[in-house]
Amino acid sequence: MGVYISLTIIVTVLGFFVATSGRIVLSGADGAAYDFSRQKAFNLGFVFMVFILLFGVSACRIAVGNDYWVYRDYLLKIAAGRHVATEFGFNWLVKVCQFLTKNNECYLLILGIFSFATVYLFVKSMYEQSMWFGISVYLLCTGSYYFLSLNTVRYYFALAIALYVMKYVIRGEWLRFIIPVLIGACFHKSILVILILYPLARLKLNKWAIGGLLALSASLIFFKDFYRFIIFKVYPYYENSMFDDGSVSIVNILKCAAIIVFSFLYYKKAIKDDDANRFYLNLQIGALILYCFGSFIPEVSRIGYYLNTSMIFLIPGVLQKIENKKMKWFFTIAIMVAFAGYFAFFLKGADSVDIRIIPYRNWIFN
Repeated sequence: MGVYISLTIIVTVLGFFVATSGRIVLSGADGAAYDFSRQKAFNLGFVFMVFILLFGVSACRIAVGNDYWVYRDYLLKIAAGRHVATEFGFNWLVKVCQFLTKNNECYLLILGIFSFATVYLFVKSMYEQSMWFGISVYLLCTGSYYFLSLNTVRYYFALAIALYVMKYVIRGEWLRFIIPVLIGACFHKSILVILILYPLARLKLNKWAIGGLLALSASLIFFKDFYRFIIFKVYPYYENSMFDDGSVSIVNILKCAAIIVFSFLYYKKAIKDDDANRFYLNLQIGALILYCFGSFIPEVSRIGYYLNTSMIFLIPGVLQKIENKKMKWFFTIAIMVAFAGYFAFFLKGADSVDIRIIPYRNWIFN
């Protein structure tokens, strides 16, 4: 636990040294990118340190995460030519690594590759899209996204891709959006849902969009059997499994609701004419609807995370648009305290059977 708390503090402090100037960020009603060269080298130095620390903790872990030894079994089954439930992209990667290393148990290499790719996409996404890099790093860690990537490897690689391609949806660069998603689907096919959800989130909140949201909410209540039929055609092994329990995350509901309320407090200044922030807010609204009415979906949080990770960009985007300095720092501190509490709640249960990232071990010292 001490490793995770220390890491969060250090990367957050480093992140606050990254100035908004000197980066490429999404800004303006047209969603265009504006390049500032000033302080760029200085910024990149601190961003690189954030990346190295996050990557190092992830890549050097051993026996950390509920799925850690599951992946070792996958490797052995793939080497033996047996069937595994993983996607073909993962299977091919494993076969290539096994061929190059002449080692069927090269799980340190495989997990290291996923650590590098996932952390790289997380950091690059925040560097290019966030209006306040330090806050985004803090939310990535205290929101548990980074630390859960130590457990569910393929899914969080797909989630990192989803975070990265948000900028292409905002700009309307559809081919650059679709191709990475299809690549991600070769490793975790759940990412395919964003091919529908992200374009819908570009819509402005008018009476037609609100009507559509109400209709979607109603459909989740009255046509859940239809949705379950579709889901189990794609994921048949989830039906009647331990994941098909209809559980509802009250914490996720409250978190989404609080972020939405905060955003609407500054809707005119921060959301109305800003394509990026409006897109991020719409994703939060979608996540709230899903958590409230989609509890029948096995592991609904996995789909929800594709939506609510947008808070990593939304919260800094709104904070930076608050003109009153006292209110800006009030909300900044309040949000950081709230997420510190959420982080403490997460760490308290991080040794549970379904997460098991505590205690932290690494192959250097253990």
